[in-house]
Amino acid sequence: MDHEHYNKERSASLDLLLRFQRLLVSKLYPGDCVGQVPNTYSPDLLGVGSLLKKYTALLCTHIGDILPVATSIASATHRHFAEVSRVVDGDLTGILLPELVVSVVLLLSKNAGLMQEAGAIPLLAGLLEHLDRFNHLAPGKERDDNEDLAWPGIMGSFFTGQSCRNNEEVTLIRKADLENHNKDGGFWTVIDGKVYDIKDFQTQSLTGSSIL
Repeated sequence: MDHEHYNKERSASLDLLLRFQRLLVSKLYPGDCVGQVPNTYSPDLLGVGSLLKKYTALLCTHIGDILPVATSIASATHRHFAEVSRVVDGDLTGILLPELVVSVVLLLSKNAGLMQEAGAIPLLAGLLEHLDRFNHLAPGKERDDNEDLAWPGIMGSFFTGQSCRNNEEVTLIRKADLENHNKDGGFWTVIDGKVYDIKDFQTQSLTGSSIL
């Protein structure tokens, strides 16, 4: 907080909401009460959990109203998408939501029972479809998806880049191929989408196979 400078473009009410959100999370974060009996929570803690659910519901309702409109405008051109993204980034969607999602995941890992009792997670899950539709309008989305789906082996963009010289034939190695080869005693590894055979290096290395 000491290093966070107040953004003049952020409204006072939005800054207050962010502080209120952080206060809720800090009250739910397990501190001195780690040793309490499992599945038993104090009324105060349950009250904070209920308050978090109401807060999340209001936030998700607002974002659920904003994102369809943003998606409709952003679908016109890439310039529209860039401008809408800038507006959304300065709204509740870009300021409150990312930190809330990370905080809920953290609280879930620390005290899953309490978070399930609070019931805020299903409300956030309801935003996934709206967020997915908006993100699908991002320039370069198809390229990023193809690169994610192409692991391991050669990425789709590799064939159109300068790395493919003279139209040389490139062998595509599937994940199953790599796993079967390694089960048979081989040692293939993937670095930046390319498959390398480091079997010979394995015998010379002093670090051991686990590190390799």
